[in-house]
Amino acid sequence: MARRARFLGGLTAAAVAIGVAATGSLTAPRAAAAPDPTKPYVMSTVPFDGRERLKVWSPAMARAVTVDVQRPAGTGTGSDTAGARPTLYMLDGAEAHDEESGWYALTDLATLAAGEKLNVVTPVGDAHSYYTDWRAVDPGVGKKYMYETFLTKELPPLIDDELGGNGRNAIAGASMGGVAALTLAARAPELYRGVAGYSDCANISSIPNQLLTQWDVSRGGGDVANMWGPVGDPEWARHDPYLMADKLRGTTIYLSSGNGVPGKYNNLLADPIDETFRGIIGEIGTSFCTGQMTTRLSALGIPYTANLRTTGTHKWGYWKDELAVSWPVLMRSLGLR
Repeated sequence: MARRARFLGGLTAAAVAIGVAATGSLTAPRAAAAPDPTKPYVMSTVPFDGRERLKVWSPAMARAVTVDVQRPAGTGTGSDTAGARPTLYMLDGAEAHDEESGWYALTDLATLAAGEKLNVVTPVGDAHSYYTDWRAVDPGVGKKYMYETFLTKELPPLIDDELGGNGRNAIAGASMGGVAALTLAARAPELYRGVAGYSDCANISSIPNQLLTQWDVSRGGGDVANMWGPVGDPEWARHDPYLMADKLRGTTIYLSSGNGVPGKYNNLLADPIDETFRGIIGEIGTSFCTGQMTTRLSALGIPYTANLRTTGTHKWGYWKDELAVSWPVLMRSLGLR
C-alpha cells in the first residue's frame, strides 16, 4: 500500500510539473468564454460558391441569421481587420429563397463584384419580411423579424471590424428589397452613401400600397398587423421613403422600373400565364410608384438617376440588366469611381 501511494503521488507530481511547464502556472487553462448573447457575433463561417456563408447571431431576433459575404479575391477567409474597402448590401425580392440570394442566383453580381475592391453582403432567406422590425412574433411565420435593427445596428459593425469594411456603405434591392433599401437609407441616412431601388413602390403607406403589401405578406403566411400594424396604422407612414424623401438628401439615388409591357425576358407562349399576368400588373404599379418618387425628389431639389424603361415586367431578368446599368452609380457612391 505504501509503494502504491508513493507511485500515485509520483504521477500526481509529474502531472503538476508538466502543467507548470506548459502554462507557467499552477492554474489549469481556462476554456474559451461563451459569446455574450446580448451582442451580435459571427457563429460560423464556411466557404460557399466563391464567397463566405456566415451564421450571425442577432440579439434582436434571438437567432442566427444567414448572410453571404463576397470579399475581393485573395482576401482569404476568417478575420480581416484591414478596414480598407466599402460594403454594398443587396436585398432580395419578396420571394427570397433559403438557398441563396436571387442576386447571386439570377444576376451577374458575383462577376461585377469580382472586379472591385469591395465587400458585398446579402442576407439569405426570410421571404416577405420587408427587411424591417416587426412589432410582434407572427404565428404564421413563427418569428419576429427585426431586420432594420440587424441591418443598421448589428451587422455593419461586424462587417467593418472583422471582414475589412471601412464604414462606407451602399444598399440596393428589387421589389420588396427596393422599398426596404430606400426605407433603411431614409431612416439611417448616416449609414449609407448610396441607394438603389429597382421596381419598387416607395409610397408604401398609400392605401392601395398598404393593401398590396398586406396581400404580399399574407402570401408568406404573415399578417401585416404584426409588422407595422393593420392598414391605416400610423407606423406605415414612419416607414414610407416617399414621405421621408427629404432624409435622402446627400445620398446617391438610383431608381428604375419597367412599364409592364412584355419585353426580351418574357416568352408569352412558354411562361406560365399567371406569372406573366402578375409580372405585368406588378410592373405597371411600380412604374407609377417610381414616377411618384422621382416627382417627389425633383420637387425637393434632390438629385437622382432614374431609368424608366419602355418595356419590362416584374422579373429578375430586367433587374439583372438594371444592376449592370446602375453599377457605376453605386460604385461612385462608395468612392470606387
